[in-house]
Amino acid sequence: MDQKGYRRGSFQSATSDEDMLEIPGTSVDFSMADDDPPLDREMGGFSSYNGGGMNGTSSMMDFLEEPLPGVGTYEDFNTIDWVREKSRDRDRHREITNRSKESTWALLHSVSDAFSGWLLMLLIGLLAGSLAGLIDISAHWMTDLKEGVCLAGFWFNHEHCCWKSNTTFTDRDKCPEWKSWSQLILGHGEGAFAYILNYFMYVIWALMFSLLAVLLVKGFAPYACGSGIPEIKTILSGFIIRGYLGKWTLVIKTITLVLAVSSGLSLGKEGPLVHVACCCGNILCHLFTKYRKNEAKRREVLSAAAAAGVSVAFGAPIGGVLFSLEEVSYYFPLKTLWRSFFAALVAAFTLRSINPFGNSRLVLFYVEFHTPWHLLELVPFILLGIFGGLWGAFFIRSNIAWCRRRKTTRLGKYPVLEVFVVTAITALLAFPNEYTRMSTSELISELFNDCGILDSSKLCEYVNDFNSTKGDDLPDRAAGPGVYTAMWQLALALIMKVFITIFTFGMKVPSGLFIPSMAVGAIAGRLLGVAMEQLAFYHHDWAIFSGWCSPGADCITPGLYAMVGAAACLGGVTRMTVSLVVIMFELTGGLEYIVPLMAAAMTSKWVADAIGREGIYDAHIRLNGYPFLEAKEEFSHKTRAMDVMRPRKNDPPLTVITQDTMTVEDVEGVVTSTTYSGYPVVVSRASQRLVGFVLRRDLIISIENARKKQDGIVSTSIICFTDYCPPLPPSSPSVLKLRSILDLSPFTVTDETPMEIVVDIFRKLGLRQCLVTHNGKLLGIITKKDVLKHIAQMANQDPDSILFN
Repeated sequence: MDQKGYRRGSFQSATSDEDMLEIPGTSVDFSMADDDPPLDREMGGFSSYNGGGMNGTSSMMDFLEEPLPGVGTYEDFNTIDWVREKSRDRDRHREITNRSKESTWALLHSVSDAFSGWLLMLLIGLLAGSLAGLIDISAHWMTDLKEGVCLAGFWFNHEHCCWKSNTTFTDRDKCPEWKSWSQLILGHGEGAFAYILNYFMYVIWALMFSLLAVLLVKGFAPYACGSGIPEIKTILSGFIIRGYLGKWTLVIKTITLVLAVSSGLSLGKEGPLVHVACCCGNILCHLFTKYRKNEAKRREVLSAAAAAGVSVAFGAPIGGVLFSLEEVSYYFPLKTLWRSFFAALVAAFTLRSINPFGNSRLVLFYVEFHTPWHLLELVPFILLGIFGGLWGAFFIRSNIAWCRRRKTTRLGKYPVLEVFVVTAITALLAFPNEYTRMSTSELISELFNDCGILDSSKLCEYVNDFNSTKGDDLPDRAAGPGVYTAMWQLALALIMKVFITIFTFGMKVPSGLFIPSMAVGAIAGRLLGVAMEQLAFYHHDWAIFSGWCSPGADCITPGLYAMVGAAACLGGVTRMTVSLVVIMFELTGGLEYIVPLMAAAMTSKWVADAIGREGIYDAHIRLNGYPFLEAKEEFSHKTRAMDVMRPRKNDPPLTVITQDTMTVEDVEGVVTSTTYSGYPVVVSRASQRLVGFVLRRDLIISIENARKKQDGIVSTSIICFTDYCPPLPPSSPSVLKLRSILDLSPFTVTDETPMEIVVDIFRKLGLRQCLVTHNGKLLGIITKKDVLKHIAQMANQDPDSILFN
């Protein structure tokens, strides 16, 4: 991501003591990104704080009783304090519960507060399902627009256009109402010139769609590019990226996702649909105070929204919940599991009501297989798993290398040109091959399909012997010329998809990886399935077939191999396991195929993990330098807290604030001369006994409010962080009490604490910083960024890569 210039004011400087990140020189202005706003807009006036000039007094204000606007909120590119947020929510809930016993109105308020979470899930499901239906219908129509137009109504896609036609079943795609561009312009669709004209129109439409998408993204919402899942994982871990889940991002991502998918680029809409659903969740959070004012509660909602996104992407509500749990969520309590399930259910129901594909299914490639699989088929299924793992590892390494080149060279400065070139190459290579010309979802649908008597696809052009047909099941048959032609075309399509996807994923357009990965695996699986089928047909007397595959029987289902291959490749790229198997099972509706899917998914994960431990989303998180502490990795190095804490040897001493001896001017001097996000408060500089921890932002806001609204607060006023301030001479100015903004229970460890315990504390409690003590005296501080840098250093990586790029 190369968006830049996100600072809103001078106190949002870079930090050297907290994971507050400095984004070097940039041009994109995100002042419009009010989508994930500071929790109270009144704090906007503090962004110009420079340590002085904050004079003016008015009425007295009790800083211990009344919370200040903006206190407890977070700056952009900062990490939330999970412990503080959960504590605040418990206090809020306790207060509501206590009040509910006092009056009927308070009881109703308590009930509505408890019900608000479920209402929010309902709204998210409805909105996510509706947007997914709109995206599906629009993308289907615009994809067909590249090849022709419907005379009965230009808004009909090819399939809907031919529904009312009187053509036979085998000619259902050649109805008179649908005209290709050559038929419309030349009056006929045959001949070399008509082919060239259709070719030209296909490329022109593809370029128009992709260029419009990249220009909209670049001009209105730079955050709308890519998949969105790496950033959502980072946000759910507690990082704040303002505007990433906002109104502009939602609008532009929805529009450009349709354009990008319709352009024929090797990308899918599934990953971006998770981003769209999370945008819906974030925007709807602002309707409810409980979620608007608490960042931890909001992240529970975003976890449920991610489940709803996968639910509508694959028509897999249970798979969506498991995907959110396994792949994206950092904190997933049981309550969130139930609400995720409800949101996914509502989203799937909404999409089913819209019925975007006209077949009462939630996805284009829903299939049902009837032939059972045999134990010996586990061997080719495991081979597909090995292929999926190898492909996943190859893709991740190649794509990350290309994306790193894009970031570090001049290539990244020309996103529009990059999209133009990749789209032109994709369209020029795709049109001659019917399996790359069709949309990737249609390709997967055809590859998953189990050939029936009426199928007219080349993949189903077998030599028929109807005398041996038993019921609805067709026996294994000899492949006809159409099947052999299809095999060559699929082999070429496989080579093209493998390489073009590397350059497509990560461009400045919405781009998902699920569908292209599934397409690669489905092609490989179908090729292997047909090979196995023909082997069984011609050599049914071999030992491996003789026990279960008699002549005239329907032994091998090539569509099943395609499905297993799709799962294997998707697993190799994303390293999903449980959620992947459930998603694929929900796509097919066949319980009996869970074992082949599990075998392929686990094999692909093992093979891919043996080559490289990271999935594609984790690799992109590391590439972008997001401060994401991976919960799955174990820290096994024998270092101690004193090896990681700051200050180090020969560093200046730790900046601290004393509890009752520093003046307003002294504290302002500390704030302006440093860029830290918070300061330890000690009894005195001599004793270094720890009292608590105060955040820089809260300090700035409180001092400015006091200067404006509390009588007698001047530069020489003493700041007191205790209940009882020391006695002062009568002529002294008023004391500024700031105990209410002091965290009296900051997490501390001793200097001898092993770093594996410190890392576990940071992971499981979501800490921003941890103070280091020795015999009760403050020694130093460890921040989340320090932990990430240390982990990178121990893994022989560049520790300075932990920076938001």
